[in-house]
Amino acid sequence: MKVLLTGASGQLGRALQATAPAGAALTALDRAALDIGDAVAVTARVRKVAPDLVINAAAYTAVDKAESDAEAARRVNAEAPGHLAAAAAKAGARFIHISTDFVFDGASGTPYRPAHPTAPLGVYGATKLAGERAVQGAHPGALIVRTAWVYGDTGHNFVRTMLRLMAEREEVRVVADQIGTPTYAAGLARALWALDAAGATGVHHWTDSGAASWYDFAVAIQEEALTLGLLARAVPIVPIATSDYPTPARRPAYSVLDKSAAIALVGAAAPHWRVHLRDMLGVIKTHG
Repeated sequence: MKVLLTGASGQLGRALQATAPAGAALTALDRAALDIGDAVAVTARVRKVAPDLVINAAAYTAVDKAESDAEAARRVNAEAPGHLAAAAAKAGARFIHISTDFVFDGASGTPYRPAHPTAPLGVYGATKLAGERAVQGAHPGALIVRTAWVYGDTGHNFVRTMLRLMAEREEVRVVADQIGTPTYAAGLARALWALDAAGATGVHHWTDSGAASWYDFAVAIQEEALTLGLLARAVPIVPIATSDYPTPARRPAYSVLDKSAAIALVGAAAPHWRVHLRDMLGVIKTHG
C-alpha cells in the first residue's frame, strides 16, 4: 500500500509514521516538501506518487493566532484539504482528513455525536469546518476524523509545557472549566490506520477514553511525572476559570466526543487518557 502523508513533521504526522502497518510505503511530506495550499503542486505530487491512500495530518493549529491571521488559517485549514481530496479522488486513492472538536460550540452537556450541529466559536474552528466541507465536496468516499487535545512524544504540547512550568515555578495555575479528552497522538494514529483498514468513510470521532478538565490533566501529569522521577518535587496546582485567563480565541467549554460509531468499526475502544499519559511520560523518561 502506497501512502502519501502531509503534516509529516507534526505530532500526529510523526506518530502515523511510527505506527504505519507492515507493507505501507510512506511518502511523508512536511510544509517545505509540499505547499498544500497550491492546488497545482498538490495535483502534480499526488499524480507522481500514485498513492492508494492520502492522509492529511497538516493543519494551522495556532488557535489564538488564527484570530488575527485568518487568511493563513483559511489557506491551510479550509482550502488545502479540498485540493488534497480532489487530487486523491482523481487518482482513485482513499483519503483521510483530521478535524477537530472546535467545530462545536461547547454548549452540549453530553458527548458530541458526528451528526451534531456544528457551531464553531472562532476562526480556527470555522476554517476546520470549511475544510471538512471542502473534503466532502471533492471526495465523497473520504474519511474525516475529529479529535481533540492531541499531544505527542515530541513537539510543543500541554504535557511538555506543564512539565517545564512545574519544574520552574512555585505554583501553576490551570483552567478548570473547559472539559474534553486528552488524546495521545500514537493512539490516534493507530486508530486512523485501523479505521482505514475497516473501510470507514464519512465523519467519525476519535479520542482517548474518559474526560477531564485542563486542571485534571495537569494534576495527573504531575502525579505520574513524580512517580517516574521526571519531577523532583510537587508544586501547588491552582484551578482557575476561563475568565481568569483571557485569550484572543474563545474555546468550547465542553468538547467530549462520542466515539461509539468508530469503536464499532474498529472493534475496540481507546485506552483511558491517563493510561496513554503514563505511556507518553515513559517515553520521555527513556528517550528524553
